[in-house]
Amino acid sequence: MTKNSFNNVKYWVFDLDNTLYPKSANLFAEIEVKMTSFVMQQLNVDFKEANFLRNYYWKKYGTTLAGMMREHDIDPQPYLVDVHDISLTSLDVDPNLVKAIKNLSGEKIVYTNGSKFHAKRVLKARGLTECFHKIYGVEDANYLPKPEKKAYQKIIELSGINPQYSAMFEDEYKNLDVPHNLEMRTVYLTEKNYIDERHFVTDNLTEFLSELTNNKNGN
Repeated sequence: MTKNSFNNVKYWVFDLDNTLYPKSANLFAEIEVKMTSFVMQQLNVDFKEANFLRNYYWKKYGTTLAGMMREHDIDPQPYLVDVHDISLTSLDVDPNLVKAIKNLSGEKIVYTNGSKFHAKRVLKARGLTECFHKIYGVEDANYLPKPEKKAYQKIIELSGINPQYSAMFEDEYKNLDVPHNLEMRTVYLTEKNYIDERHFVTDNLTEFLSELTNNKNGN
């Protein structure tokens, strides 16, 4: 695989959490605390049981929300509002990432398993609001989460993208299987020195995108 593979990409699809901001911001730790608290309240269980269920449902269904909906028939909206009511003070505007994304030629899209409201808050905190043409949350996929194929199909339908001319950036490895099988260019954000035969890999999104732009421009 070479980065020339991105030369005909017209649609750039980005995950949100731990993708468009560094994992060191530790936002998801706050979200997990809120998830566990929500499970405790909804199911009337103690912290240990709620924390187990939060993780179990995430592994089995793709998100804790999906598990709570399927196993306990909860209303998803109060859950999404509650778990994303977190502080974003750990996020800063990243002018280099802003520039790298703006320099990409084509349509830029955010697709998250979180809520659209959460995505908009995070993008604003990072100075990225004007970089993206479309934003999709889990509610736009009828609350089906990545990595379910039907979730991707719904977002593809709504956005009008052509997978063969698209790239997907994700920090969750399992969420890249369907995009890869749809012939999207797939980029896995993870630690240094990770090698993968199926996906492009980077530990620095800004540098990766900048290199793509420079390569396309012949620099």
